[in-house]
This record gives sequence, structure tokens and C-alpha cells, in this order.
Amino acid sequence: MRLLRNAGRAVKTNTAAIAYSTIDTGRSVRYTIAAIRRGERSPIDPLRTLIATTGALVLVLALLFPIYWILMAALSSSGGSIYSSGGLTLVPDDPTLQAFVWVIGDLIIPAYTISVNIPLTNLAVVFNTPSFVILDAAHYGVENPSNFKHFLWNSITVAIPTVIIAMCLVVPAAYALSRKTFIFRRKILFLYVLLTQVGGGLGIALLIGLYAIYVQLGINDSKLALSVYYAATAVPFNTWLLKTYMDGIPVAYEEAAVVDGAPPWRIVVEVILPLSAAGLATVFIFTFLTGWTEFVVAQTLLGTENYTLPVGLFSLVSEYSIPWARFSAFALTFATPIMLVYLVAQRYIEGGLSFSGMEG
Repeated sequence: MRLLRNAGRAVKTNTAAIAYSTIDTGRSVRYTIAAIRRGERSPIDPLRTLIATTGALVLVLALLFPIYWILMAALSSSGGSIYSSGGLTLVPDDPTLQAFVWVIGDLIIPAYTISVNIPLTNLAVVFNTPSFVILDAAHYGVENPSNFKHFLWNSITVAIPTVIIAMCLVVPAAYALSRKTFIFRRKILFLYVLLTQVGGGLGIALLIGLYAIYVQLGINDSKLALSVYYAATAVPFNTWLLKTYMDGIPVAYEEAAVVDGAPPWRIVVEVILPLSAAGLATVFIFTFLTGWTEFVVAQTLLGTENYTLPVGLFSLVSEYSIPWARFSAFALTFATPIMLVYLVAQRYIEGGLSFSGMEG
């Protein structure tokens, strides 16, 4: 609920900002036109601004068009895309939400059985609570809803342990590399940088070796083992990122805490971590997305029952055809939590990527 409130607050703030920006733009245009008519300003500068703004708007629309295309494909009643034999149509002829109903499936609050034992009479009274149907897919012509909720649960149970394991390693490592001096510190830093660049053929070789090891240990179909792998891959880059952010926090804050008699753990908990909130939020989001969106390793290691959302989305692709409407609706529903996370934490991400803990 708190996440939804934060998302609603962010939407309200962004909407107000857009409205005020529109009003300010209108006033600026009106003042500029009046200044040009009075001869106080050359029309060349506003013309350059108009051309640059138009170009930026066209670029943004071009970047957003694939998302619009997917949305229109999901709303298409024919199960195709917005391109048909009759040409390109930007709006489906008969839009429907049936594909989204298929993804969400039956939303039902299940019934629970409550038993009450009466010792004196050896009686057991059973109460059956009623079920509440929020969405009945059958009313929308959907007989076999997707396994989206099952895939969603698998993704959650992979992403959350990934975040917990990674943060337990990233935070102390970043603090130690930022504030402590020890043997081989520079070599460890260079090793972290090297591990962030592992990819390509070496990454494929590591995946093959990982699969062989997991099969030998019998954990190739374990979501926890997958979370451990995700956390291990997320540690190098996020440690370096958080360490760079902590470097911007003045040492004077820690020295003041030491003068006040604070032990080392209180300095970290009450001084460093609060000042690193933006960096921690950024690392948290990046680590969460590692477990939420990764596809190749999840498909390689997990069995059908443990498929996460990316693998579940890929399972919709058959050998001969693709149900584009359902595929698009599944993809948009899968991407919605990511958009909400970025919407809520946009300010923290911008601050975390600025590589500076304090200003001035």
C-alpha cells in the first residue's frame, strides 16, 4: 500500500509539474512574441529554440512508439498488431481488454475454513468464509487464464533473496573500500572493475560451467541458487557504484561522531547509511532488476514449475505462431512494476548516479 501511495504521489507531482510547465511555456511564448513585435528581440533565437524543441519531441515520440505499438497490439481484437493487410492503423478497429484479462486471470479472494473447538461438549464448530470474486475471466470469454500469477510469485521469490543477499555484501564492501586502508585494496578495486566487464564469450563459458556445477550439486532447479548467482553478478558493479557515492561524503561527519564517542557500527548505521540513501536506493533498484528481468540463466537453470516472468513470457512463443495480443499484454503487465519503481524512485536514482554524497 505504501508503494501505491508513493506511486500516486509521484504521479500527482509529475502531473502538477507538467501543468505548471505548460503554463510557464505559454507565458514565455506570449512574452517572446510581444518582444519580437516591439523589436526588442530577434526572431532568430526563438526560431532556433522552436526547431530544437520540435526535434526533441519527434525523437521522444519515436522512442515511445514501440511501446504504443505493443499497447495497440494488446488491445487488438484480432490478436495481431496495428499493421494489417490494409496498411498501418494507429488505432485498432475493435479494441478489447480480453488479452489483459487473460494475463491477470481470475482474481478471487479465497475462502478460509475456521474451526472452533468446545472442550466441554467435545464439539467442533466450523465456519466457512465466503469467496469474493473481483474479476471472473469467463465473463470476458476467457476460459483458460495464463499462469501469470504463478510466474509473478516465482519472480518475487527470486528477486527478493537476490536483493537481500547482494545488499548484505555490497554495503560493507563499499564502506570498507571507501573508508578503510588495507593490504591489496587497490588490487581488489581493479578486480571489481574487471568483474564488471565480464561478458561475451567468457560469460557464455561461465554459464556452461555454472550449469555443470549446479547439476552436480542438484540445485539446478532451485530459485534460491539462482538468487545466489544473481547476487554474485550484481555485487561488483553495485559495490563500485556505492563506493563511489560514499567517497563524496565528507569525512568530517564521521570524525564528529567519533569525537562524540560513537562506536564504529553506529557511525555506519547513523551517519554513513542515511547520507547514502540515494546511492542505496539506486543499488537496491539495480539489484532488484537483475533478479526481475534476467532471462538466459533463468531459462537454462529452472524447470517449468519455477519459471520466472521473462521465461514465462518467452514460453508464449510457439514454433509456428505467436499470439501477439496476449504476448503484448503479458509484456506490458510484466513491465508495469518496473515503471512504477522508476516512477517512485526517480529522484533517488538521479541522486545516486550523480556520484556525490554531499554538495558543498
